Amino acid sequence: MTAEQRQSLIDAALAVRQRAYVPYSGYQVGAALLTDDGHIITGCNVENAAYGPTICAERTAVVKAVSDGFKSFQAIVVATENAGSPCGVCRQVLNEFAPQITIIMVDAEGAIQAEMSLEELLPRGFGPGSLP
Repeated sequence: MTAEQRQSLIDAALAVRQRAYVPYSGYQVGAALLTDDGHIITGCNVENAAYGPTICAERTAVVKAVSDGFKSFQAIVVATENAGSPCGVCRQVLNEFAPQITIIMVDAEGAIQAEMSLEELLPRGFGPGSLP
């Protein structure tokens, strides 16, 4: 990933974060996913009064990407107020398609607070290769 791609991902995650629907938690999350062929797919969190149907920004981005025909990813930027980490469910969904993905966590100003592989966040993850 180039420095320009990294900055484009950060900018996209920050922009889509503003579209988050968060009337209950107030915790806006934006995600920008870089496909292997250079496309950027974004997602934001969308809450629901029943809580269970709420979907995270990272999963929104992955679902949008898959529905657009993309299934290979290099990196994802997650933008929150405090550079929060993807939840366990999001880690599992990312592992389905990109066990080697780079995850970059930025704060509301776009400052990178952490950058690591999914394997560091989900050691010994269960994925398609785990099945016979």
